[in-house]
Amino acid sequence: MAITSANQLELLQTAEAVAREKMIEPDLVIEAMEDSLARAAKSRYGSEMDIRVRIDRKNGNATFTRVRTVVEDDLLENYQAQLTVVQAKPYFEKQKSLESYWTRDGERLDSFVGGPQVGDVFQEQVPPVELGRIAAQSAKQVILQRVREAERDRQYEEFRDRAGTIINGVVKREEYGNIIVDVGRGEAILRRNEKIGRESYRPNDRIRAYVKDVRRETRGPQIFLSRTDPQFMAELFKMEVPEIYDGVIEIKACARDPGSRAKIAVISYDNSIDPVGACVGMRGSRVQAVVGELQGEKIDIIPWSDDQATFLVNALQPAEVAKVVFDEDATRIEVVVPDEQLSLAIGRRGQNVRLASQLTGLDIDILTEEEESKRRQAEFNARTQLFVQALDLDEFFAQLLVAEGFTNLDEVAYVDLDELLAIEGVDESTASELQTRAREHIEAANKAALDAARALGAEDSLIEFEGLTPQMVEALAKDDVKTLEDFATLADWEIAGGWTTENGQRKKDEGVLEPFGVSLDDAQTMVMTARVMLGWVDPTESEAEVEADAATEGDADEEAGV
Repeated sequence: MAITSANQLELLQTAEAVAREKMIEPDLVIEAMEDSLARAAKSRYGSEMDIRVRIDRKNGNATFTRVRTVVEDDLLENYQAQLTVVQAKPYFEKQKSLESYWTRDGERLDSFVGGPQVGDVFQEQVPPVELGRIAAQSAKQVILQRVREAERDRQYEEFRDRAGTIINGVVKREEYGNIIVDVGRGEAILRRNEKIGRESYRPNDRIRAYVKDVRRETRGPQIFLSRTDPQFMAELFKMEVPEIYDGVIEIKACARDPGSRAKIAVISYDNSIDPVGACVGMRGSRVQAVVGELQGEKIDIIPWSDDQATFLVNALQPAEVAKVVFDEDATRIEVVVPDEQLSLAIGRRGQNVRLASQLTGLDIDILTEEEESKRRQAEFNARTQLFVQALDLDEFFAQLLVAEGFTNLDEVAYVDLDELLAIEGVDESTASELQTRAREHIEAANKAALDAARALGAEDSLIEFEGLTPQMVEALAKDDVKTLEDFATLADWEIAGGWTTENGQRKKDEGVLEPFGVSLDDAQTMVMTARVMLGWVDPTESEAEVEADAATEGDADEEAGV
């Protein structure tokens, strides 16, 4: 068909109808039509020509224009769409008209003084094309493709801003355990592992879920829902508790065992409002509304505290805690509970302590008072025997040192002399003799460790590396790490130890220097120092780049099965 013989207003009517149906801008549909007509014109006049089509938004009239651009002589590649300055002069000298004109920097030229310049554009109208059956079909495909792309972009932009919020939808169907949900202007997916327990849905059931992620993919935006994410519970509380929505109460942390039990930590910024009471509501009305949505999931609401120990005690409710022992530099923490509270603190299948650990971000060891007493007695006896054997002391004197807080030979050897003199019955000569014996024992142990390390093949590059004690070098050599190059190839968790998850179970990875108290941060620092010394890493490289490289190496190790 010829575009001139068609009802030109029909183009605009078609564009508006498609735009309404797909809920996109009419201009996007018209631009798709222009593109499809331009492609049809190129197939008629030649694919190398630069043909552009403009459809008037008021009357639907389509104008076909051939475009040629002035370029440098050595850049001329397409004779149909480009001109040199010399070739452009005859066209430049023509009188401008509605059908042919020049533009410079997007503006029409009214004066031709000075001749053509590189970058000038010559545009002239060409007769409209006849759209045959094949060309019309091709144009239709182009329009449909552009409309689909515009629809996908619209859906992505709409739902991208809704990530992290709760959305209501209607179940359309189930595919391999995954639920496809109609969310209005698109479809979302609730995966099998994001459903609570064994809950099931039938078509046309209404469903409420948390928008966990929105991704732009080739087949269109993918909207992933979740009903097990801890933030789903937090958003439900925000809907039920006005104080949370207004920011008077804040949810600081939450942890869930979906369908069974959950813990949520809240804080109030208004002293007159009890955060726990506000979340519970009158006769439990607010929390029960959330529990009902979560399929009867029991929720413990606890007050947040900046004090780590206090927060941990709250997190382990309803169990009573007798004592909390933790190292500020470590992420593990020991909690001592009365013997009769042990099962309550741990919970069924470790649920209570697991949720408390997720809530606080700490690895928690639960001990009874009896177990803690036995462990402390064992530590006391072990330290006593160390001092008896290493310093040639009688048991009473060794126990006195342990009772005063000395835990190893280094503390005795290098502590300020006044601290030893503060012990009852210790004079200056006794204190000096203690330090001399301790230093001699340490030096002998260091020499023995170095001799053992060298016998195992440890090289001086590793032995002389700052931060490694002779005992550490011996442990590394036993693990077949004998050179600085060997040490530099280690991952931090191989040195300090770490945790991995296999089949939902946490598994401990022992680090070669873990017995010496080397932390992950210390291990990372030592490895990076070794790499800098070897010239593997630029010392000026940013911290973020170093971390990214380490992560990449870790991924590569995993893929290789290391």
